Amino acid sequence: MLTLARKLKKDDAGKAGRSSATSDSAHRVSIRDRLLTKGTQLHSTCKASFPDENKLHHFQLSVSPDEGYYQSGKFQFEVDVPEAYNMVPPKVRCLTRIWHPNITENGEICLSLLREHSIDGTGWAPTRTLKDVVWGLNSLFTDLLNFDDPLNIDAAEHHLRDKLFRNKTKKEKTNSFALNYSKK
Repeated sequence: MLTLARKLKKDDAGKAGRSSATSDSAHRVSIRDRLLTKGTQLHSTCKASFPDENKLHHFQLSVSPDEGYYQSGKFQFEVDVPEAYNMVPPKVRCLTRIWHPNITENGEICLSLLREHSIDGTGWAPTRTLKDVVWGLNSLFTDLLNFDDPLNIDAAEHHLRDKLFRNKTKKEKTNSFALNYSKK
């Protein structure tokens, strides 16, 4: 199986005649970035932004759910695609403080496709793309909202314990965390 790192080494060996290390690193970045742009398609509730347009492998994703518990919120994620991408998953962290059973308040995310190794076979595989990651992050607020296998146990227990509390807390937390974040 071809990996990005192997492709880069092969290209580097083939272009041994190049004299400038800077041009090699620019060439290396451009190959990875071209591969990344092919694999990214955004859902209508998602928007990508690139803090440094020269580093397409490091970007932010904004998810604004249009249904479910977190409707009307705006949640920011930081995505970093490693050099070994397609053999290893991207590193993703939630930047918006959130009360969610599958996301800690520190930004750690429980999403099986982001796991390098998974017992149930739903973890990362070289056939997965950034499109799958975007879909998964978006679905954390709708279809994949999981109270049975939480990362944030307190949030899951609160959600399960009291429906009225769940609806009130969801609205309050979304208003204070996600809506305020989008105004920054």
